[in-house]
Amino acid sequence: MLKVSDLEVSYGDFQVIWGVSLEVRPGEVVSLMGPNGCGKSTIFNTISGLLKPKAGTIELDGRRIDRLPSHEIVRLGLAHVLERRRVFPYLSVRQNLWLGGYNPQARVHREETLEQVFGQFPRLRERQDQLAHSLSGGEQQMLALGRGLMSRPRLLMIDEPFLGLAPAVAKEMMGVIAGINAAGVSVLFIEQNVQVALSMSNRGYILESGRLVLTGEPDELLNSSEVKRIFLGG
Repeated sequence: MLKVSDLEVSYGDFQVIWGVSLEVRPGEVVSLMGPNGCGKSTIFNTISGLLKPKAGTIELDGRRIDRLPSHEIVRLGLAHVLERRRVFPYLSVRQNLWLGGYNPQARVHREETLEQVFGQFPRLRERQDQLAHSLSGGEQQMLALGRGLMSRPRLLMIDEPFLGLAPAVAKEMMGVIAGINAAGVSVLFIEQNVQVALSMSNRGYILESGRLVLTGEPDELLNSSEVKRIFLGG
């Protein structure tokens, strides 16, 4: 579904990503892990068109998207939930969700999709007239995910979905993501906690200092001495 090949990204003259290749197959949940500042969000921002690559290619269903603007990429079925949620604080829950279904393909189904999102997140239905900034952190994360789902994606990218959440809320969010995947949406997400990420994933990628150093299935990565070195030192 998604294929990233030999991706390189720079901020001006400062290169931050070197030769990264990864893929997400239909129906998969895939995690991208690594220490803070290693370039994970930069890769997501480049896939979704917020940044332009210095080199390499990005394909969605075999079509190159690395030269397309973000709104065209959304139209093709890829949605990106940004780090720290980024909801519109002074719009209501319903207005935030409504904006998520703005692209022409999703717009004609907005009422139907909104009902599906409210079914997935009953608390958002209860709070649909509240301003987004009045929600708890967990509810704002639900809103960000719901807004992404309003575009009717086939692939949902989520940047640090558990950041700042209490353990019980994070566990609830894990179940939500599993439910999204079970409904037929492939998921690519960023997470720093290796055990949490791999407990949810079919496969994982480990990034270090802008370079991909490991990839594999959960058991393989959990038992890797290289993973322990990257995250625990030594």
